[in-house]
Amino acid sequence: MPTSKRYTLTPAPSSRAKIAYEKELNPEQLRVVTAPPGPTLVLAGPGSGKTRTLTYRVAHLIDHGVPPERILLATFTVKAAREMLDRLERILKTRPEGLWGGTFHHIGNLLLRRHAPDFGRTEGFGILDEEDAKDLIASVLSDLKVRATESRLPQAGVLEKVLSLRANTRCSLEETLLEHYPQFLECLPLIERLDRLYAQRKRKANLMDYDDLLTEWLNLLENHPGIRQKYGEQFEYLLVDEYQDTNRLQFELIRSMAGPRRNVLAVGDDAQSIYAFRGAEVKNLLEFPDVFQGTTIYRLETNYRSTPEILRLANASIRFNTRQFPKELRSVKDPGPLPAVVPLADIRQQAAFIAQRALELREEGTPLEEMAVLFRARYQAAELELELARRNIPYIVRGGVRFFEQAHIKDVLAYVRILVNPRDEISWERILRLQEGIGPATSRRIWESLARAPHPLQAALQGLPGESLPPRAQASWKRLVKTLGALTKEPASGGPAQMILTVLRLGYESHLENHFDNSKDRRDDLEQLVQLAAGYDSPQRLIEDLTLREPFKGETIQGWEEPDEFLVLSTIHQAKGLEWSAVFLIGLSEGQFPHPKSIEDPSALEEERRLFYVAVTRTKRDLYLTYPVTRTSTQRGEILMRPSEFLQELPEELCELWRVGQGSWGAGEELPL
Repeated sequence: MPTSKRYTLTPAPSSRAKIAYEKELNPEQLRVVTAPPGPTLVLAGPGSGKTRTLTYRVAHLIDHGVPPERILLATFTVKAAREMLDRLERILKTRPEGLWGGTFHHIGNLLLRRHAPDFGRTEGFGILDEEDAKDLIASVLSDLKVRATESRLPQAGVLEKVLSLRANTRCSLEETLLEHYPQFLECLPLIERLDRLYAQRKRKANLMDYDDLLTEWLNLLENHPGIRQKYGEQFEYLLVDEYQDTNRLQFELIRSMAGPRRNVLAVGDDAQSIYAFRGAEVKNLLEFPDVFQGTTIYRLETNYRSTPEILRLANASIRFNTRQFPKELRSVKDPGPLPAVVPLADIRQQAAFIAQRALELREEGTPLEEMAVLFRARYQAAELELELARRNIPYIVRGGVRFFEQAHIKDVLAYVRILVNPRDEISWERILRLQEGIGPATSRRIWESLARAPHPLQAALQGLPGESLPPRAQASWKRLVKTLGALTKEPASGGPAQMILTVLRLGYESHLENHFDNSKDRRDDLEQLVQLAAGYDSPQRLIEDLTLREPFKGETIQGWEEPDEFLVLSTIHQAKGLEWSAVFLIGLSEGQFPHPKSIEDPSALEEERRLFYVAVTRTKRDLYLTYPVTRTSTQRGEILMRPSEFLQELPEELCELWRVGQGSWGAGEELPL
């Protein structure tokens, strides 16, 4: 095969309107767009116009004689692919017919349809979405006739995540469990058996799941040299967006598709690689020049989003990472205010500060939808949600439900609600269906029996109607009665916080592990619920407060012009790629951010710092870095907390210290709340 490009880049035909590259692009972008063929790595800082650059690169190739069918453009989202193709059509004044553009899974689907018989499928194979895959795994579990509670085997949803992570990291099942799910190592033989049966069922039904679209694509290239050569010759130019987010499987696909020509242009930013938990490997980008010898590296460092003050802080923070390609972001915007570091007494004062400052910013002309509150973990915004509701400030949680609407929070609170109102039918149904072997019909039967008693909770504690239940349901019912019995003894000793801990200790922690792939995050949420509950002396007051404070979507402050204006709450992971005029980054206390488990792992700590970098570069102008200096623990009482390592690293002149108390806003001054 040739090692140089087949087509010589020539100027656009005279019949086509000339594209004004020099006018549309800055010098950094222009160098990338007009780069010669060969392995190319584009280090694109946040807000530097990488999508524009990548789109114009494709336009330049087509404009200079490369047929669209010779180009493969891989993106990470359908939205990104559509945006690029729409922009491309506007630039070229025509649709680039034949261009292979889309997500990795979309491209894999197109390619595999052409070669279905080569890997044991027919061209009309079906594709399982995530829910379909869970359902099929659940069916296989049923065929295995293994009770999850007896074998510690996780539920179908968790197993789907395990198998997916194994596929995308190219690890063995044992390695995947050891690294990410050690609690299920004892189930390895069963999971391996399930994996084999799951694969057989898919093949028999002519089905593929999302991961199969990539693994079978790679297998096709590795096992069929003729097919590999065919696509190596067809695709003269491979362009990959968000290269820092590629996993091992995607990296191997790119390397195999590139062939000996190695004409790959990868766009990414190692400083924004934050998805290791999904299998993404930053080393794919860091080691790109080693894998593709002769790589030319370009940098996009001109930032069109943020003020110089924001970028100086971001640059200073990321310098502490040792494994990186150094970059220096430069702003084209006028100067703005210094980022504010705001220590608060506790999470309640932190919530009050954010709510009040958000309203003030709105009065100063920044709409609520131009503000975001970002956090490392979902639980950190729980108190804030209560405060926003109390002040009647509408908000949305991006990419998820509100804290108190999450399934695991509602599950645990259902136990407390029953203590407050023993005739709460909805809560009874909820906790009954959490029990192994108790489905909708049995739970209804139990509730109807309890509802006939003068005191449903007392009737349950006396064992009713346990003896009449099927054997599996009987065992679960006895465990539930034990939990309820323990809860009735809690109010006098520990109050609602101790009740929640009791629910966790007597079975719900095991439920989390078996039913949710992100059980650790959900456990952190519940720990935050415990802290909130510690501020209440009775379960009734807790339930009343949570119920009365919970806002309704669409509720607005009187006199607001925009009824659909909402403050945005988001994890940092969900916020990547977005921007706002003002950003509050909360919970910057030692032990919360960076995550405590990263302290002993240099690579994990660097990813946490990249997460901080992504967060601070979401804002155009205003940045507030807040942290509570105390935390309440049910075991240790009030704990003093130091500011995050990432705050301590910042040079003092890059930010100003705000204090909350008596006085007014300003550096070194105080604010009454």
